[in-house]
Amino acid sequence: MTVGVLPKVVGKRNAAVQAKIPCTVREGFHVNSDKPAEDYLIPLKITWTQTGALQPQPATFPAPQFQKYEFSQKPLSVFTGAFDVTANFKVAANAPAGQGIATGRLSYQACNNTACFAPKSIQISIPYRIE
Repeated sequence: MTVGVLPKVVGKRNAAVQAKIPCTVREGFHVNSDKPAEDYLIPLKITWTQTGALQPQPATFPAPQFQKYEFSQKPLSVFTGAFDVTANFKVAANAPAGQGIATGRLSYQACNNTACFAPKSIQISIPYRIE
């Protein structure tokens, strides 16, 4: 899986702001959705390590696809191809004006038609400006 260029977020104190995280899964592969169909599968998720003036809110994920694979008895909840995950934040009431960067990681488990692979993470950085 790869992540494209992340946009700069601009907001004011107490405002809600969003950043679309463009994701692409290679053809022939899929990643588990944020709500996998089986407990043993690892979900796609965002973990923030530093957010500065931005207070993380739950991310918004696209609607998953339900697909049947050889290694599972029932269809799995997955993402394939290109899709966006939306990072949601609230700007802190006491946020100082200026620039910063929210950093974190996007964790996922990739699979093909026959097997799932070890989980991986991609570092993400979202630049922001508080007006």
